[in-house]
Amino acid sequence: MSVMKDVADVIPPAPRDYRGINWAGFSTLYLREVRRFWKVGFQTVAAPVLTALLYMMVFVVAVQGVKPIHGAPYGVFVAPGLIMMQILNNAFANSSSSLIQAKFNGLMGDFLTPPLTPMEQVFAFGLGAATRGVLVGAATWAVVAPFAHLGLAHLWAVVYFGAAASLILAFLGVMAGLWAEKFDHMSAVTNFVVMPMTFLSGTFYLVERLPEPFRTASRFNPFFYMIDGFRYGFIGHAEGSLMVGVLLTAALALATGWTCLWMFTAGYKIKT
Repeated sequence: MSVMKDVADVIPPAPRDYRGINWAGFSTLYLREVRRFWKVGFQTVAAPVLTALLYMMVFVVAVQGVKPIHGAPYGVFVAPGLIMMQILNNAFANSSSSLIQAKFNGLMGDFLTPPLTPMEQVFAFGLGAATRGVLVGAATWAVVAPFAHLGLAHLWAVVYFGAAASLILAFLGVMAGLWAEKFDHMSAVTNFVVMPMTFLSGTFYLVERLPEPFRTASRFNPFFYMIDGFRYGFIGHAEGSLMVGVLLTAALALATGWTCLWMFTAGYKIKT
């Protein structure tokens, strides 16, 4: 009788049935992602802000006599693009680097053992990366403000496009981190996809001044609508369609989030 009791004591508990949300596990993974970049804050926060400040000095202080664009001084026009550029790059870098480093350290299997659903994992990684993007964007805003004297024409546009862009790039970083098999793959995505789409989206210039076919091609760049909508929140003028920008960013957030969910559910390059 005692033997049967001892055997019963060592029977493992039943697996979690995944009803409801595991808030403790979700918040733990989210805080892990936040603390991961915060521990090296000089590299992950201070360095991008310094880069943005150098860009601002080059384009505003060194370049004199540039005519106002849509009634806004050139510094005011450029500053929102710089802020959004830092949001995009840092949100992508956080989630992608987290997963690729876990892969090389042999820790990918650890994502299968905690009682977390794929959706909880996707949003923990995504929101952790988006937090870094928004934090770096806010710090960049504070640093470039003395040079640009930014106003605030439409707060909703700043909040919506800033949050949506950081979340989209965070999900793209998750996708890239799961897909990449070595750091060269990750560098290729950053250098040949993210950076060109960022710089060729009207960050430092008006897209309408580009020659064809680059002018038309820029209208198909989703980064253009993110930056244009974000800039609209500061200067009150949009180069493209705000409605298209709002709908496109919402659709991209859903599409990238769903793709990440599918990858985690299927165990794409996690179980192998």
